[in-house]
Order: sequence, then C-alpha cells, then structure tokens
Amino acid sequence: MKPTRAVLLVRISYRKPEDDVEETGVEGEGKRRRAEFSKGIGRQEDDGRALAERLGWQIAEVIPEDDTSAFKRRKIKLPDGTSALRTVRPGFRRALELLASGEADGLMADDLDRVARDPRDLEDLIDVVESRRPRIPVESVTGSLRLDNDANITMARVMVAVANKSSRDTARRVTRKHEELAAEGKPGGGGFRGYGYTADGHEPVEAEAAIVREIGARVLGEWDGWTEEQRAKIVPEVGESLNSIAADLVRRRVPTVTGKPWGSRSIRSVVTKPSVAGLRAYKGEVVGKAVWPPIIPVETWERICARLAGRARNVDLTLQRWLTGVLRCSLCGRMLMGWQGTGGVRYWCATPQGGCGKIAVNAAFVENEVERQVLELLSKPAVLEQLRHVADTETSADARAELVEDEAQLKQMAGMWARREITFAEYTEARRIVEARVKESRALIHSRAPRVLRALLEGDVTDGWGRLTPAERRDVVLALVPGYDVLPHDRSYGNKFNPGRLVPLG
Repeated sequence: MKPTRAVLLVRISYRKPEDDVEETGVEGEGKRRRAEFSKGIGRQEDDGRALAERLGWQIAEVIPEDDTSAFKRRKIKLPDGTSALRTVRPGFRRALELLASGEADGLMADDLDRVARDPRDLEDLIDVVESRRPRIPVESVTGSLRLDNDANITMARVMVAVANKSSRDTARRVTRKHEELAAEGKPGGGGFRGYGYTADGHEPVEAEAAIVREIGARVLGEWDGWTEEQRAKIVPEVGESLNSIAADLVRRRVPTVTGKPWGSRSIRSVVTKPSVAGLRAYKGEVVGKAVWPPIIPVETWERICARLAGRARNVDLTLQRWLTGVLRCSLCGRMLMGWQGTGGVRYWCATPQGGCGKIAVNAAFVENEVERQVLELLSKPAVLEQLRHVADTETSADARAELVEDEAQLKQMAGMWARREITFAEYTEARRIVEARVKESRALIHSRAPRVLRALLEGDVTDGWGRLTPAERRDVVLALVPGYDVLPHDRSYGNKFNPGRLVPLG
C-alpha cells in the first residue's frame, strides 16, 4: 500500500557566520550564503516531491534540517542522567516520532547521507521501520536508501559506515591543517573576516583599526577624544564602560562588519581577540605570533584584557552586600539579594531570580541596623563564650568523629579493591561518596566563623568589625543568628526604616 502521509526529510550542512563570532563576516555575504542554503533545500524538496509523484506517494509534511550536521556529535544528558556523545538532530527525531506513532506512514529523502551519517541514527531508523508489518516504506531520490529487506538494510549499514569513515577522515585532515596553520601563525582560512582586517591577506583596514585602538584607549581611560566634561566623569583606573562606548559608536554611525548595532558584547569581542595584537590563537588559546601586523601592541592588549577581566570580577553585588543569604522574604521564603535599583542599592526578593518582588529594603539602613545588633551582642562576653563552646564541642566534635570513621572506611575500601573483593567501578563510586562526606566534615571543623569571632575578642570589637571583609561579616552574623525574616513595609512609618521589620529566625 502506497503511503498517503509520508514525511520528506531534507537536510544541508551549513554554518552561519553570525553563529561563530558576533562581529565577523562581510556585510551582505551572510545573506548570500543563506540564499544558497535555501536553494539547496529547495532542490532537495523539488526532487523528493517529483519522486513521490512518480511512485504515487503523498507527502504530508516536509521536515527541513537547517544547518544540521549528521556527523558531528555533542555531549548531551540522557534520560537516565548519564552523559553521552550524540548527534543533535531535532528534525530527524521528529520524523522518527511521526513514523513510530503512525502519524506518518513513509519516509522520503534525497540520499542516504541526508538521512544518516552516524550508525546509531541509522539503527534507530531501522528499529522504527521494522516495528510495523509490513515494514514502513523508505525511499530516496538517488536510490541509496531502501530498507524493505535484510539485504538493503545490510547495504545501508555498510554505506553509512563508509560515509562516517569519510567524515572522520575529512575532520582529521581539516584539524591537522588548522594545527599546521596555527603553528605557522597563518590565518585559518575559510569563514569570513574579523573586524579590523581584510579577508584576503589579513591586512589591517585602517578605518576599523582606528576604532579598535580607540576602544582600547577608552577601556584603559587613556583616550584623548573625550571632552573636558566627559573626562571629568572617567576614573582612569576603571576606564569607560562598554555600554557607553557602544552607545557613542552607534550615535556616530560607525558601522560594524555585519551591519548590526554595536553592543557591549561586540565591543569586548573586537578588542580582546588575540588577532588584533598580532597573535595566533587556536581553540581558544594563543599559540604564538601571527604573520599579520598587530593593530594594538601586545603589551597594551594584555592591559586591556586584564582591565576587562577585573571589571567582570567586581560587578557581583553579592561580594559587597554582606547580608545576601542572611535576609529572607517573609512572604515567599526566598532569600533577598543585593540589587542596584533606581533608588539606590537595596536588598530585594528579586523576580529575575524567582522571587515574588514584594519585599525590598534599603541596603544602608538594614546593614546599619544589623551591624548595631551584632556589635551589641559582641560586647557581651558571655554570648561569645557560649558560641565558642558550641562550635568547639558539639558540632566540631561530631564532625571529627565522623571524619575518623570515613577515613578508616576509605582505607578499608582500598584494601578490598587490592584484594579484588570489589571491582574498580564499585571502589571509585564508593570512594566518591565517602570523600564528599570527608570534605564536608573537614570544612565544618575548619569553619571560618569561630576563628573570626576569636579574632574579634583579641582587641577592640568595633575596630575589628570594621576590618572584616563582607564575607567575614556575613559569617559572624550567621554564627549569631540563622538569619532574619524581612516583613513588608508599614506605610505608617513613611519613608523611615522600621527595625521591627527584621525578625530573627529560629
């Protein structure tokens, strides 16, 4: 019986330039390549429909696989929680689901290698085809894919194995060629040019090179193009923000190579690429000097990269807001976090982090109140003595006893493996579990809060508190109280902070 609800699977391998690096490619070239891709898919569909008409099939759905490799594998998580290398092909998997469910009753493709170049994918298709009697019909324009009998299935397996070997050979040769080019400092070839250099010869494009140097100088706080008013707002040790630079380039209508507007990501990309310093990188690592001239001296480029890396480390508000992880929303139970709002820094039940967004409190007010309460408690030696006793006797003693038991168990397991009483897999799995407990016990024994408290006792408590880092202050607070519930704002207090909003937990 001829299929009346057949699936036509069309696929072409093609990498979009904008998927590689945001600021690469020649303006208009990506559009031309996408047009070629559409034509390739169109030709496969036309040929498939023509074959279906000759065979008397009816095509119910066309499934295109856009820029999809049937050979390259990625690491994915399987349903059982383990990880494995698999080809990622949503279109192919949808075709299998339609065939397995009975929604489709036939498969049409241009060629065998359009359907599978990985033996595992072919076996999955064979399983579905053989799940019905008679077998689900499968046809291809070139005649290379038929699964109607055991002989054709065997031939398909052989051809996919050969195609897979061919892809592996190609990948190996391409990789070796790129390694050789990288070692010689030459451009990799293929793809499209990066910002600042020509595609042919990799020579600097002076107009773009000037922009790259300008961006670098602005990041370092050394640009001579600022007005006096602008310069007064720039801290030389920090430099100008990437968003500010991007906005200025957009205002001046400075073009990118792709035609897209400048953004902080593209600004960072063009100024931190090793190529602008005349360096050759391969797989994300600098392997040596390049044959093309640098736009920025290596020393300057290293300073720019270090400056931007330092900024990335300093933007985390949780490092400064020491009550993050201490204050809890009394409405939804999520922890408040430091947040920069229009009214200044506050602790907020942040909706972007899954919070309700209904509880917020001024950071300076609540920190001053908690600091007052902490210093008041730390002025009472009896409180500190009790805390030290609990940390040193109850919790730490239990942790030490558990640590001794776990370390003895590790030695016992090692002996069992040496005597071949357990397999290596069993030994490694058991060791992983016990070592995790050992790590937790040691961390508890050497916890920081008791040390911080003892350090405060050695001198003036107030002076010692002032020298603590934000993380150490948080440790001290959590050693005194489990945390605080923050109640909603009582409008009868107006804009004043009400200390009664803080309710100690426990």
